[in-house]
This record gives sequence, C-alpha cells and structure tokens, in this order.
Amino acid sequence: MRTRASTTPGQRTQSLFHGWLRRQIVDVIATRQDFGIDYDAPLGDPGLFGPGSVTWVVHRDFPGMMSGGMAALMLQTLHPRALAGVRDHSRMREDILNRLRRTIRFVAGTTYAARDDAERLIEHVRRVHDHVNGTAPGGVPYSAHDPELLTWVHCTEMASFLAGYERYNGITLPRWLADRYFDETRRVAERLGATDVPASRSQMDDYFSAVQPELCFDARAREALSWLEAIQLPSKTAGLSRRLFLGAGAALLPEWALNLMQRRPLDRASYRVAAVTMRRAAPVLRGAMGEGVVLRSARRCGATRASLDLANVPVDGPPPDPPIRERDRKD
Repeated sequence: MRTRASTTPGQRTQSLFHGWLRRQIVDVIATRQDFGIDYDAPLGDPGLFGPGSVTWVVHRDFPGMMSGGMAALMLQTLHPRALAGVRDHSRMREDILNRLRRTIRFVAGTTYAARDDAERLIEHVRRVHDHVNGTAPGGVPYSAHDPELLTWVHCTEMASFLAGYERYNGITLPRWLADRYFDETRRVAERLGATDVPASRSQMDDYFSAVQPELCFDARAREALSWLEAIQLPSKTAGLSRRLFLGAGAALLPEWALNLMQRRPLDRASYRVAAVTMRRAAPVLRGAMGEGVVLRSARRCGATRASLDLANVPVDGPPPDPPIRERDRKD
C-alpha cells in the first residue's frame, strides 16, 4: 500500500525534469559574483518588504520577472541620457547578459534579503554610480546619480514586472493591489536617490505620458536593441529561450513604445505568439523555479508558503517602510 509520503513515477519524472530545468535556468541568470547574501538569517528579519507585501508575490513569479526584465531593458534604450551612461561606462555589446544578471541579483536581494544585505546592495550600486557621468550626444550632461534617470530606470522595471505578472498569470490586479505594489517598491528607488517616484498605477501612467517627449528611437537606440536581441545565453536551448523571452518581453511593451520603435504588424504578431507560448510554458517554469530564495526568506521570517499567495495579502495596508538610517541616507 502506498504511503502518504510516497510519490508516483510521474511525480518523480516531473521532479527530475524540474531539477534539470532549474539548473539550466540558474546557469543563465546567476551572477558569478558572490556578495555574501544570506537569505536564511537573521531570523525574524523581514528585509525591506517581508511577507504580506505585494512585492514578494509579484517578484516571486519567474516568467513575469524574466519577461518584464527584457521589456524594461528594451524601454531603457529609448532614453538618450540613460543609454549614454550604459554605453559609455560598460561593455554593453558584450555585457548584456551580465547586465541582466546584475539586475536580477539586485532585485532579488533588495526584495527578499535581510535588511542589512539589501541596503548593502543599494550602497554598492551608489558607489558604482559615483563613476558614471559624462556627456550624451548633443552635449547634454548625464550622471547616474541624476534623480530623473534613477526614476526612469525604476519605472521601466516596476511597470514591466507588474505587466509580466499580470500577462503571464492571466489576471489584472485590483487597483488597490497594483497601487500598493508601486507604493512599496518606490522605497528602493528613493534609497538610491530617485525623486517623484510614482506610488500608484495612475501615477505610473502619468509618469510615462510626461516622459515620452524626452525619448527617441535613434541609431544608438536601434544598435543597443540589436545587441539585446542577439544576447548569447549559455544554454543548450539558447536560441529557443532567447526568442521566447525576448518575444514575451516585447509583448509587454505599451502601445506608445511599440509605435516609437516602429514595430511592424508582423513584429507585433510574433510578439503575441511568444506571449501565448509563454503563458502555456509558465506553469512549468514556475514549477522549476518555485523553490529557492523566496521560500528560504519566508522561513527566515517565520512565514508559510501560503503567505506568498496574492489572496493572502492583507487588506489593511502594506508592511511599514523601515526608516532610512542616517548612515544610509543619500545626501
């Protein structure tokens, strides 16, 4: 007689496949730099967000986050000063994958790590930004410490992550949950030095309407986008996974961005196909990536897996924003 804890051959096969797929994905997205982040300690430390936050739920969703990350990188090519900083101070053409990995590490760490580790990551980014300044085409100066540029990068990422979560879960968050997500996540941008950060869905929509006159899809943006589209992934299924995530990411782009990028009807049709494929593949990807830092962080906080479900986000308000310590305050 089968015991309660026993597994069927089908379950064992599924577990083996999920393990193989997880290893393939981790080989692609994991940074080779060790920042000493311990997601298991100290016990009881919720970090900057903690269980019960919408941020923990949205950022847990691997298909939405990867597709959203691709969409954010595409959007970021449209801002001339932001693009100049990346082009002038990184090996962008050869470094697209590592840039994606660094973004994943930063978002995971600031979302789920204990507070000291999260703020150490933020301080590391600040120090990197100390050296990122120059002049964009047309003679316009730029600095990575510019609050407007920090807000731009933050908004492209958070809007895209939420769009990915909704699109590839087949849901639209109630306004109060979407508003809470943007209100929660702005605390990281503000610690980096961003100002006037949108705190609701309507404010995010207003922000993108206001910033569009500053954006352009010129030769430099086209070249940067071509580098992203040619990203080399260290995977046996590199070509397939690249096309899937790029297409699923492009499907998240707002209409105004698709128009600015001069995307043809055939391009848009291919994005819709990729989105359908991603929606169908999403449960498998979630199964492979369902364990890891998220559950480790929940255990650190004494929370259960159920606390990571959207249905269990409390309606009486988000976890409080930890006050910025004087040593962490941006001058």
